[in-house]
Parts: sequence; structure tokens; C-alpha cells
Amino acid sequence: MIGQVMLTLFAIVVVGYVAGKLGYMGGTFDKRLSKIVIDITCPALILSSAMTGELPDRRYILPLLGISAITYVVLTGVALWLPRFLTKKKDDEGAIGFALMFGNVGFMGYPIVASIFGHEAVFYAAVLNVVNTFAVFTVGTMLITGRTEVQGTRFQKKVLYSTPMLSAYLTMLIVALEINDIPTFISQPLTMIGNITVPAALLIIGSSMSQLPLRAMLGNRTIYATTLLRLAVLPIAIHFFGITLMSVLGHFVPSMLAFSSFVVGINTVVIAMPVATYGTILCLRHGKDTRLITEVTFITTLLSMISIPLLVTYLL
Repeated sequence: MIGQVMLTLFAIVVVGYVAGKLGYMGGTFDKRLSKIVIDITCPALILSSAMTGELPDRRYILPLLGISAITYVVLTGVALWLPRFLTKKKDDEGAIGFALMFGNVGFMGYPIVASIFGHEAVFYAAVLNVVNTFAVFTVGTMLITGRTEVQGTRFQKKVLYSTPMLSAYLTMLIVALEINDIPTFISQPLTMIGNITVPAALLIIGSSMSQLPLRAMLGNRTIYATTLLRLAVLPIAIHFFGITLMSVLGHFVPSMLAFSSFVVGINTVVIAMPVATYGTILCLRHGKDTRLITEVTFITTLLSMISIPLLVTYLL
């Protein structure tokens, strides 16, 4: 099942790649479509996840936030420590750390979680993404710009009030208050608009790949080592870490055990995503070289079509 889903997603990426090569996509068009996805269709997808007729279980909210926060504390340590062993170039350590720490939850995580756990599971992925998004614009910015440069940089509070974050907050509120009588004239348009997210996001990924030179598609030793860690080693480690953590918490809060496998499963899938496209965006914003982060984003996106089905098959 998951293999067929990944093949379908990959086919759309290929269409985007061809469209980029033929000039139908790319440049300004991709930037505008990205803004539509991030600011309009993705928030609609998140909101519609709580409007499927059966509300997601609100008891999962706190366990998901908890395991996500602890996961990103661990990943922060990995991102600050491990890159020095993967490259001899000091300037590349930040980009590698970002690649190890952050997966593409918004563009690829939601559709893949929905395909594995059902459409309502997008809500749970959105809860996990609250911590992810906060970390991207704090720790992620620090990694991309360098620790010395970020010391005087203030955290941009507006990130916490971006459209995707607001939609996640609102969706959590809907679930927490068990509001299940939302009118059809609201839920159906949101669902239809949200359904645009998956194909549009994958087309953008394919189009962005078409702009890379052939050499970037071949990669190098550093990129493949980072890819192995990003797609296999870290998701497997986080999976078993999550199982252990939920087991320990279960001794103090026995009700936690009822959620453990589901919470750990979604967290594992989210962590198994290819490198987040925010890395390239942050490099452009801060005037940093995009070469390495773009190459590792491409390679991980391509190989995730194989790694994610394998992880799902053997871990979940």
C-alpha cells in the first residue's frame, strides 16, 4: 500500500520536473505557488483534518507535543555535534546540521501521514509540526547563519502567528473542545482547497529539482553520509527512543501506554521525511551558499521514495 502511495507521489514529482524543464514551472511561478501552498492550501488541509466527520482524539495532543519537544531536544544535540565528523569544511557544518534535524513535514509529511494513518492523522502531524516549526526558526536559523552571527538576532515572533501555525492552533482548539458540528459550507471548501496541497507541493519539489545541475544530482560522500543518517539511522533511533520514552512515562501515567504505538508511529514517519525546503529558504534569506543544502534536499527527496516504504514496512 505505502509503496503504491510513494510511487504515486513520485510520479507527481516527475511531472513537476518535466514541467520545470519545459518552462511551465520555475522562477516566479514556483515562488508564488509555494506561498499559496504554505499560506492557503496547507492551513486548509490542517483545518479539514478535524472536519472529516469523526474528530481526532484530543487525548493525543499533549503526548504528541511532549514527545515532539523531547525529540527535537535530542536532534538539536545531534545537529550541533555530528556534522564535524561528516565534513572538513567548517562552513558546511550548519547546513549539514539543519539537514539532519529537519524533515519536510509540511510538503511531504502531511500527505504521507494521511496515506498511512488516514486523513484525520494530518491533525496529529500538525501538532508535531508546531514544535518543528518553532525549532526551524530558532535552532535552524542558528545552524544556517552560524552561532556567532545569531547571538544578536532576535527570534521572529511572527513565525508563531503564521498561517500554518494559526491553523494548527485552531484545529487543536476544535478538537480539544470537541466541536463536531461545523457547517458543510465551511468544511467542504476547506477540504477541497486542502486537497490542492499534495499535488501542488510535489510539483514544486519536482520543478525545483529541474533547476539543479547534473553534478548536484550525483552527490558526494558527505551528502550520501548525511542522507543515510537523515533517512535511516535517525528515524530508526528516534523510533526506539520514542518506544522507550513512552514506556518510562507509562509507569508514571499508565494511560500513556494506550497512545504509545500510535504516537511513536506518527513521530517516526515525520522524522523520516527528506530534508526540509526551509533550509534553502533560510540560506537565501541570510545570504548563505545554497549549494550543499539544495543538493542534500534533492538526494534525500529522491531516495525517500525507497526509504519511507521500507521504514513503514519494518518498523510500524
